[in-house]
Amino acid sequence: MVDIKIFKMSSILMKADPVDAILAQWQSVRPDLDVSPMGIIGRMTRLAKHLERAIQGTFSDFGLHVGEFDVLATLRRSGQPYQLSPTELFNTMMVSSGTMTHRIDRLEHANLVKRIPDPSDRRGTLIQLTDQGFNLIEKAVEAHVANEHNLLSVLDKAERETLIQLLSKLLISFEK
Repeated sequence: MVDIKIFKMSSILMKADPVDAILAQWQSVRPDLDVSPMGIIGRMTRLAKHLERAIQGTFSDFGLHVGEFDVLATLRRSGQPYQLSPTELFNTMMVSSGTMTHRIDRLEHANLVKRIPDPSDRRGTLIQLTDQGFNLIEKAVEAHVANEHNLLSVLDKAERETLIQLLSKLLISFEK
């Protein structure tokens, strides 16, 4: 059970979160150790789990998993004719070719994508959205964006902008 406390962060009064209890325990047993990075990473990890559940809930309404949504969304945002090679897809989404093949197979079985010959490479194949896949991703992405707005509604515009800049800086340091 976490003891909810109020503490002052900058000029804002905030409730303590579960990570604060962990940090307090470490401070108690290892006051010599600066555990402040645990606060950042721990919160990011916990938030990622909460966000993943909330986002998957929206995708489930459309019969999709996160990875399937990613394939459909990647094809949709590629522009007409909404097709990419399997290599372009898995490079964009940072997954293995085996994972990509599995996702494409599932989406093809559901008639959301189709494999077509690549006119620029006789041996190659392109993955293309079907009309059914296009219609589904249009609805799913609208619901997804609305859900994300809702998930971030606790932050005002300035806080969102600051968070964007900080997360981008951190991400860039990993993806050089």
